[in-house]
Amino acid sequence: MEFKDKNYLFLILLHALIGVLVYSIPGFSKLYGFSILFVSLYFIIKTRNRNNEVLYAAAYIVGSEVFLRMTNGNISHEFSKYGVMLFLSMGMFYSGFSKNAVPYWIYLILLIPGVIIATYTLNLTTVDIRKTIMFNISGPLCLGFASLYCYNRKISIGEINNILLVMGLPIIACTIYLILYTPSDIKTVLTGTGSNAETSGGFGPNQVSTALGLGMFIFFARVMLISRTKLLFATNLIIAVLMTYRGLITFSRGGVITGFLMLIILLYFVYINSKYKGKVKLNYMIVLTGLLMLGIWFYTESKTDGLISKRYQNKDALGRVKGSNFTGREEIAASEINAFLDNPFFGIGVAKGTELRLEQTGEVVASHNEITRLLCEHGSLGALILLILFSTPIFLYLDNKQNIYLFCFLIFWLLTINHAAMRTASPSFIYALSLLKIQFKQDEEVALHRE
Repeated sequence: MEFKDKNYLFLILLHALIGVLVYSIPGFSKLYGFSILFVSLYFIIKTRNRNNEVLYAAAYIVGSEVFLRMTNGNISHEFSKYGVMLFLSMGMFYSGFSKNAVPYWIYLILLIPGVIIATYTLNLTTVDIRKTIMFNISGPLCLGFASLYCYNRKISIGEINNILLVMGLPIIACTIYLILYTPSDIKTVLTGTGSNAETSGGFGPNQVSTALGLGMFIFFARVMLISRTKLLFATNLIIAVLMTYRGLITFSRGGVITGFLMLIILLYFVYINSKYKGKVKLNYMIVLTGLLMLGIWFYTESKTDGLISKRYQNKDALGRVKGSNFTGREEIAASEINAFLDNPFFGIGVAKGTELRLEQTGEVVASHNEITRLLCEHGSLGALILLILFSTPIFLYLDNKQNIYLFCFLIFWLLTINHAAMRTASPSFIYALSLLKIQFKQDEEVALHRE
C-alpha cells in the first residue's frame, strides 16, 4: 500500500471532514464506527491478507478508539480490543504465524490461573463475574493475539510507516472534533490545574492525551523522516503542532510526555544509523523540532494564563505544590503491591483488586498501573509475564536492528500502562509492532530532503 501525494492529502482532508461531520450530525459517529468494522472485514476477506491488510485494519481501529468512545460511536465500549483480536486472528488464519512465538503462547497460558482464581474470589452477589473478568483481561488478551501475529513477521519500512499513518488518520478527525468542541477562549473552562474534560471533548483526559501524544509522534516522525516535498512537510508539521497543543490543554501529562520521549528515542536511533550527510540534515531537524516545541509551550502558557506550567510542576492554580505527584495513583499501586506480598504465588485473581479497594474505601477505584495490577492479581505468574514482555522484544532487536521504531513502541507501551493501564487497545497493538522484523528495500530510504 503506497500513498502518493495527492491521495495523501485527500486522506487528510477526508478525516478532517469526518471530524466536522461527527461534531455536526448526531448519530454520524455510530455510522462511522460500524463502517470501520464492515469495510475492514470486506478488504481482509477479499485480499485474504496478502499484504498484511489485518495490520492496517487493526491500526485504524486503534487510532479511532478514543474518538469513537468520546462520541459514542463504538459498537461497544471494548469493541476496539475485540476488533483487533478478530482482525489479527483472521490474519493468522490466512497467513499463519511464527512457530517461534512460544513466549506469547506461554504468556497467554500464564493468564489462565488468575482468571480461574477470580471465579472463586470475586463477590458473587455484587458483580457479573463474566463481564468483570472479560473487561479486565481483554487488554492482556489483545496484546497476546497481536504479538502472536506480529512475532518476527517480515515487513518493509515503507509498510510500517503506512501502518502508523493509518493509525494517525482518525486522530486527525479527533483533533478537528476537539477544536470544534472546545471554546475558542479555553480560559473560560479552566478551573485549576487538574485534567480537564472540557478541553478533552467531554471525555477522559487521560485517554485523549494518550491518543494525541501518539498522533503527535506519528506526524512529527513524518515531518522529519518521510515528507519528501515542501507541501507534505508543511501539512505534516501543521497536524503535529495542532495535536501537540490539543494534547497539552487536556492537562493530562502522561500522553504528551510519552509522545515526546518516543520522538527523542526515534531521533537517537535514526541519528546513530545515519551517515555524515544524514546527520547534518538531522541536526537541522532537531533544532527545528526543539524550537517548535518551545513555541507550542509558550503559546499554551499564554492561552492558559500560566496554568500549564504549574500543572507540569505539580502545582495547583495558586502555585502550591500538590501532596501527590500522581493524583493519588501511587496509593493504588501501593495497595496492589501489598496484595501481592500477601498473595505472592498466584495473586488475588483478575479484577479482585478493584473489589478489594471498594471494600476498603467504599469507592470503585480502578488501577492505572498494569505492572502492579499484574503482580497483585496474578502473583508470581504476573512477574513471569512481565519478564516475557520486557525481554522478548529486546532479544529480537539483536537480529532486528533495522526496526528504528522498536524502542519507541516499547516506551509507548511501558509508559502508557503505567498511567492508563490497558484501558485502550493502543498499548497492546503498539507493543506487538515492536516484534515485527523490519526490512529496508533498495527503493526505500528515510527521506531527509525536500523537493
